Amino acid sequence: MSEAEKVRIETKDVIAFVASEYAEAFDPAWFSPDSWGDRAEPVSAGGRGSAWFVLRPERDWVLRHYRRGGRMARFNERAYFYSGEGNVRSFSEFQILQDMAGMGLPVPRPIAAGYRRQGLFYSASIIVERLTDVVPLGELLRGGEDSSDIWARVGRVLRQFHDAGVFHADLNCFNILVGKDKVYLIDFDRGEFRQSSIVAGTGWKERNLSRLKRSAVKLLEKEGAIQQHFSEFWATLLAAYRE
Repeated sequence: MSEAEKVRIETKDVIAFVASEYAEAFDPAWFSPDSWGDRAEPVSAGGRGSAWFVLRPERDWVLRHYRRGGRMARFNERAYFYSGEGNVRSFSEFQILQDMAGMGLPVPRPIAAGYRRQGLFYSASIIVERLTDVVPLGELLRGGEDSSDIWARVGRVLRQFHDAGVFHADLNCFNILVGKDKVYLIDFDRGEFRQSSIVAGTGWKERNLSRLKRSAVKLLEKEGAIQQHFSEFWATLLAAYRE
């Protein structure tokens, strides 16, 4: 990634990477939903209470706070052990998003990523552009609006990312956004580039696909029934992926 694409800014409250076009206007308050007032709307689908749509005169943004799960969340859901700036989760996600956008992959463009040190720990946030006219795949599943065409499009996009060596650490139905002309992947926390094997769909790629399938099945079970044609739709995804 070219250093010209981002600017490192350090203030008394936050250390941030900011996309160069927004560097002059940057304000550390961007990372606080309270600072946006009623222009910050909680994300209901897949946000887990830690993401907000930020409404702006130009293009809207999405603000997300990194939040722990599991046992550690009982003590402090936003604290991560600090082991150097190179391991800060928001910085890592910002960088991989810029890299993927530069490769032409369908992802949201990163605006800013920041973290705050608190002794041995840090908390982190990221802001990305909001994608418009898209619906999470999970919402389509819930509403029964999915189709063979949608699953084929998802399969082709996943192959595109895998061919580029992109590993998505949490590939689930709500991290795939379906638009009229494009399918996007979002939320690349802990995502990384991995060596691409010669045969598509093997190793980490196969595990990635299996994770998505488990996500879809779990969602459908939660809604009360396995969709009758899900096996057919999944076969359509795999066929498109392996084209």
